[in-house]
Amino acid sequence: MAALMAVVSCGTVKDIAYFQNKVVDQPEAIDKHAGIVIQPKDMLSIVVSSRNPELVAMFNLPVVSYQAGSEVVSGSGLQRLMGYVVDNEGHIDFPVLGPIKVAGLTRWELSNLIKDKLIKDGLLTDAVVTVEFMNFKVSVIGEVNAPGTYTLTNDKVTILQAISLARDLTIFGQRENVCVIREREGERVIYEINLCDVSMFDSPAYYLQQNDVVYVQPSEIKARQSTTDDKALRMTSIFVSGGSLLVSIAALIVNLIR
Repeated sequence: MAALMAVVSCGTVKDIAYFQNKVVDQPEAIDKHAGIVIQPKDMLSIVVSSRNPELVAMFNLPVVSYQAGSEVVSGSGLQRLMGYVVDNEGHIDFPVLGPIKVAGLTRWELSNLIKDKLIKDGLLTDAVVTVEFMNFKVSVIGEVNAPGTYTLTNDKVTILQAISLARDLTIFGQRENVCVIREREGERVIYEINLCDVSMFDSPAYYLQQNDVVYVQPSEIKARQSTTDDKALRMTSIFVSGGSLLVSIAALIVNLIR
């Protein structure tokens, strides 16, 4: 409570409000989101549809039923569609068509690529190919109310939506310096985003990618509070240990006198 009162007394709306330099009632052009590109280790759902279900059966992976600790192709239990795991070289092994290079493509580009191959090889003339990410997830850690890793069905996710999933920043979170940690093609990049400034919309990390980590740093007040609490805990431990020692010594003296 004392820490919260300190925040209220020392902080202002300007310290915690988002979009402080916003311009209202003035439309702004929004850059077109290019889409998430496929990377090694991604798991993809690829479903081929046609007017002839018998023809497309050979191009679709089975739906498996699974129970705790096991998976079977048939039987009772929960069901899920099998997926294609992109190998370290960026390929998947697609039925009939064989290995396909998918890394670096968006899911729409891959959909068109498979559709064109099916038509070109005379396998299907009316193919509809749907590609989805099956393991798209982001992590939000630090000074948020619900830190964790979130698996998403939509691959167009902004940093604001990820923070919303984590139930917003705590009062102790730094809004001016939120980090997005991104690993791609064997490299790691750390972006810094200021949630108080509308320039965040132009950041390459505004739209998140698979396996991004959003880290909200603690404010100086929280850091000082943590240091104070840690010192108080150590002092309490010392006093308790000292008290126990004195009690033991007193008991020993009493026993010797008797």
